Parts: sequence; structure tokens; C-alpha cells
Amino acid sequence: MKGIDSIFLACFLVSAFACFLASAFDPSPLQDFCVAIDDPKDGVFVNGKFCKDPKLAVADDFFFSGLNKPGNTYNRVGSNVTTVNVDQIPGLNTLGISLVRIDYAPYGENPPHTHPRGTEILVVVQGTLYVGFVTSNPENRLITKILYPGDVFVFPIGLIHFQYNLGNTAAVAFAGLSSQNAGVITIANAVFGSNPPINPDVLTKAFQLDKNVVTHLQSIF
Repeated sequence: MKGIDSIFLACFLVSAFACFLASAFDPSPLQDFCVAIDDPKDGVFVNGKFCKDPKLAVADDFFFSGLNKPGNTYNRVGSNVTTVNVDQIPGLNTLGISLVRIDYAPYGENPPHTHPRGTEILVVVQGTLYVGFVTSNPENRLITKILYPGDVFVFPIGLIHFQYNLGNTAAVAFAGLSSQNAGVITIANAVFGSNPPINPDVLTKAFQLDKNVVTHLQSIF
């Protein structure tokens, strides 16, 4: 991870873990919904994964390698998120914490999105980021900050937030999340790229747009 102080990163990871230690489990659902059934033989285990016998646990159950490698930012938004959650580290199961690396191309962004099951704490290690989140209805207040290397910012659980690289060079940030599987809903993708598509009349009225604009947006997401 050229140009990034590994000691600084290690300190961040330790502090992030300390922040979440007070609530190091997931008390809320770890899936989008859970439909009740009468016959348990047709059921699935929820709010986590099946647990391995502790006697069979090995070091690799708690290990991931690769966060030193930049993600591919060659896409429409100019960013890449490398996720390290329970799917990458099985030992995170029930511990209520995960981590991501975010790479930004020059003037790239991590577009407006939410994490339905986790608060995010982000630290910039390279570049300059314009970040912010929007509070819930009815205020919808925008809270923003420009971050430089070493700066830390918190995005409260469930609120729409974003990061934008203000510089003409690449930027890198790391973030801890207070869930082993925080989930992510990218607003534009969810609204204009749903499957099947939302009726354009609904979006035309909701966003006060021409219907042709709505159908165009639906065609590109």
C-alpha cells in the first residue's frame, strides 16, 4: 500500500474495534426480511451463519489478505469498494464489525447510499474527500466536511451518505462498520435500476421529472 503508513492503518483498525466493542454483536436482522413459516424444516438460520465447532477453528477463519491492493476504479462513478465482512472472514460471525477499503479515481465518488444495518466510521489515508450525509425527514439537513489524510468522519446508521474525491489524483479511505454484514443500498441503482423497474409514473411524480428523463435514467441503471 504505497504511500500509506502501515502503522497509522494499524492504529485505526485497533481504534475502530475499540469503538464497536461496547456493542460487538448484531441485535437486529442481518437480512432484508424474514418471512414466518409454520414448518421449521423449510426454515433457514437467520441473523448470522451456522457456527463451526470451536475446536475446529483455525487461524484462516479470522484472516484476510489483500487490502494493500488498490481496487479497480474504472467504472461510471470512479470508485471501488473492497469489502471484508463475514463472507470474507468467517470468524466475524456474531462479532458485529466489518471493514472496507474504498479507492477513488481522480474526481471519482462513492455515490449516495445507505447501510441499513450499520454505522460507518471512515478515515482518509490518501487524497482529499468531500463527504456528507443527510438527516431523516422532515429536516433532510445536509451535514458535510472536507477530509484530508488522517481525518475521521462518522456516517450514522441508515442515513444517506457519500464521498467525493476533490483531487486530480487517486484517493484511498478505510472504514469500519458496526455490523458483520451492514448491507448497502445505492440510491440511484435502487430507484432507477430496480428489477422489475418501478412504474415510470411513480418516479415522474416523486422526482418531479419529465417521464422521458425517468425512462432514460431507468435505461442506464
